Amino acid sequence: MTTIKANGIALGIESFGDKDAPLVLLAGGTTMLSWPDALCERLAAGGRRVVRYDLRDSGESTTTNPEAPTYTLRDLAADAAALADALGGKPAHLAGIGVGGMVAQVAALDHPAAFSALTLVGTRAVAPGPPDDDLPDHDQATMGQLFTRPMPDWTDREAVAEFAATGAETLGNDPVPAHTIAARIWDRTPSTAPPIQMANQLGMVFSKLNCEPRWRERLPEINIPTLVVHGRNDPFFPVGNAKAIAREIPRARLLVLDAAASAIPEAALDEITEAMLTLG
Repeated sequence: MTTIKANGIALGIESFGDKDAPLVLLAGGTTMLSWPDALCERLAAGGRRVVRYDLRDSGESTTTNPEAPTYTLRDLAADAAALADALGGKPAHLAGIGVGGMVAQVAALDHPAAFSALTLVGTRAVAPGPPDDDLPDHDQATMGQLFTRPMPDWTDREAVAEFAATGAETLGNDPVPAHTIAARIWDRTPSTAPPIQMANQLGMVFSKLNCEPRWRERLPEINIPTLVVHGRNDPFFPVGNAKAIAREIPRARLLVLDAAASAIPEAALDEITEAMLTLG
């Protein structure tokens, strides 16, 4: 892992493969580890230079005041475009997962020349918060279980990993990889209190103000090959959100994973790899 200068900041990156076909993986609101190692390795074996990276204020990327981030959603989108350019100037396949998928949509709209293809995993076409009336909201029973749990001691690595594992199980995901990944994320989190960083990054950067103008109405402008991947059993962003994205982006392909919830399961890695490599 190293850092690269893009859009005036340092972004923590990790590269897989050495081919001249960049595929940029935009993190899902935590660190680059929201993209499974095994998926990165499979994509690289398929002839891509895979680069996953940390969003601002996470991992090894530039950290500002976690209580008052000064950047917006569109700045995060510009980071993705600048990183693609820094990798050699060729248009890159951009992939975003979770809230990173929201950033990826805006990046593809604001910087169309920077990207050759787009993959969106487990995301939706509006900012966090109440969705549009025609989009399914979070499953409220699951959210109640998820957000009423007592917070862990954020200085205790094992407590944080166990908290992530139980949360993953509540969402219908495998708790074992969630525990492992959370521990690795803890190891890579800056010394500033991680819950403050994440709450402010997701709460303020993705606020209504910072998500203006809305991007859902612009989705028909995307004219690069697009893949929309979603778990059929996702209670956080129910699958109807993916169906809406796939309808509104011209010629987008929708890949629904029947046995998946909100995380990428190991059993689906080959199917996702093939679909992404076929896209470009």
